[in-house]
Amino acid sequence: MNNKIALSMTIKRVLKIIAISATVLILPVIIYFLFAVVFSVIPIKEEKAYEKDINIFLISNGVHSDLALPVRNEIKDWSSEIKFNHSKGNDSSYKYLAFGWGDKGFYLETPTWADLKFHTAFNAVFGLSSSAVHTTFIYDLSEGQDCVNLNLNREQYQRLVSFIESKFEFDEKRHVQQIITNANYGLSDAFYEAKGRYNLFYTCNTWINSGLKVCGQKACLWTPFVQGIFWHYRKK
Repeated sequence: MNNKIALSMTIKRVLKIIAISATVLILPVIIYFLFAVVFSVIPIKEEKAYEKDINIFLISNGVHSDLALPVRNEIKDWSSEIKFNHSKGNDSSYKYLAFGWGDKGFYLETPTWADLKFHTAFNAVFGLSSSAVHTTFIYDLSEGQDCVNLNLNREQYQRLVSFIESKFEFDEKRHVQQIITNANYGLSDAFYEAKGRYNLFYTCNTWINSGLKVCGQKACLWTPFVQGIFWHYRKK
């Protein structure tokens, strides 16, 4: 009988330890997603402006978001730095240049979700890796479910340009530093060294949301997910 009682008590202790351990592991995840939802639906006041004559686009692939700007206009010629020959296609007829920022290891080592490795995800989540700017030349864009047309005035656009430029890691001659790699997604994209570290609280979508705030567009208080951004553009 005593052996049965001792065994029962041991089982209860083990189950209690398992329950506590599960709570310690799961509770922070629940809190994280709860804050992500709550802060995503809190809007940042959109800036009212006149003479909105510069079109940019907010685009999404369902997980990651980019901002697509004109390749060149009277304010900024991106092709003087992000050169057409940095991409494999070397095509100078593109109209837009999309910008994204994220974890360097994730960008270069994870072409598909099937390629995701534990150490890559771990380093990204906890800010242990460096970052990169990913650029993609695009021929043209039209508004749709995952592509939003935004109209900016000159001053707003200049602010956005400065915001994007501030994320590049420049060399001593103030030139962007291209990352030479075979991990390109297609014929029109390239990677560059960037400032900052991707982490659980500052993701690629957090960066895009910050860019929208900078240029006075619809944005949320904070979000790590693309859905948090697009919710403000899709809601009635």
